[in-house]
Amino acid sequence: MDEEYDVIVLGTGLTECILSGLLSVEGKKVLHMDRNDYYGGESASLNLTQFFRKFRPDKSPPTDLGRDRDYAVDLIPKFIIASGELVKILVHTDVLRYLEFKQIAGSFVYKNGKISKVPSTEVEAARSPLMGLFEKYRAKKFFEFLQGWKEGDPATHQGLNLDKDSMRKVYQHFGLEPGTQDFIGHALALYLDDDYINKPARETYERIVLYTTSMARWGKSPYIYPLYGLGELPQSFARLSAIYGGTYMLDKPIDEIVLNKDGSFAGVRSGAETVRAKMVIGDPSYFGAGKEAEGGKLRVVEDGKVVRAICILKHPIPGTDESDSVQIIIPQNQVNRRNDIYIAMVSSTHKVCADNIYVAIVSTIVETSAPENEIQPGLHLLGSIYDKFVTVSPIYTPVADGKQDHIYITRSYDATSHFETVVEDVQAVFKRVMGKDLELKKRESDVEQ
Repeated sequence: MDEEYDVIVLGTGLTECILSGLLSVEGKKVLHMDRNDYYGGESASLNLTQFFRKFRPDKSPPTDLGRDRDYAVDLIPKFIIASGELVKILVHTDVLRYLEFKQIAGSFVYKNGKISKVPSTEVEAARSPLMGLFEKYRAKKFFEFLQGWKEGDPATHQGLNLDKDSMRKVYQHFGLEPGTQDFIGHALALYLDDDYINKPARETYERIVLYTTSMARWGKSPYIYPLYGLGELPQSFARLSAIYGGTYMLDKPIDEIVLNKDGSFAGVRSGAETVRAKMVIGDPSYFGAGKEAEGGKLRVVEDGKVVRAICILKHPIPGTDESDSVQIIIPQNQVNRRNDIYIAMVSSTHKVCADNIYVAIVSTIVETSAPENEIQPGLHLLGSIYDKFVTVSPIYTPVADGKQDHIYITRSYDATSHFETVVEDVQAVFKRVMGKDLELKKRESDVEQ
């Protein structure tokens, strides 16, 4: 460890591994370290033994759950939007060749005490109980407006300006009911809360277009998921980094972030060894998250908490047409909350658990002092729960951009059900480190499933 590197990356979460791979491709000499003996950090997928060691260290997994090696349980539940930014990075870097994907069978939304499938065809939309007959007509006009929008053709704008008019004004223009607004804003645009309604409509328009184009790729749902769990993603980007000369060290304790006299980054100490580099990138847990500020300098702040319940089921979720994988969104207005509740379920079809076992994760942003009570509406939809593992994780945000001291800290994983915010963080850190935007090559490639 006496070499000098261009970049040291701390933690093997997805954000860090994508950055490590991209910087290696850019010709940077990268050393990637993790205190854990497995890839993935907070976004790891664990086998049954690792999973119980993390949540119930004094207990062994029940024998009726099957073989240890059949499991890859995600700690952070997220699906990949088929036409989203993460797929573009997978194509750009050719990391797709290391992965196999399966489509998520269905996307559902909770309304008036029941769950209904988010329509994926015109026939489904016509039959959907989410809207009454006249509201379906108004919604049809709204979607025709979105599909017909042309930037340079005012005739398609119906007097609306997406960059100036709020989404509230757009909804009012088409006379859409509050329940339909919930469905569009939360099940299609995938907002966590209702703050978007008073902001310019442009972003919501782009989010709905992303959802509908992703849905159009295969029908059924807009989401895909890697076989053997989300932990395959950071491992695949780690492979990319290694191909371009990156060095990996797992199970390596990080004892000190070494600074120069001016407070800028100098290196990392592990035991008696110190390795030097021009800069460091790492997840918040390596920079004082949850502890007193190191050397009196506060590097990350807590910006809320996420509660997640990983539930093992022995049946599909009731009311989902026996689907082997689903996403269910409970819009906040439906349960008198400020933030949505998400349910993500996968099964043996995705090589993440034994046959006839289903893994459902219910999550939301914490709003009270009783987090587990907040996810009860989601837990209630699961039916009989074989076992449940609840975590409450802080969301940490860096206080500085890293340009001054060359310490670039990534963000914690949020409660969104997809990876778009992770990619936004990757793009932001890449730009600060490299001084240029991440440009993705346009290549003719597609995700095979």
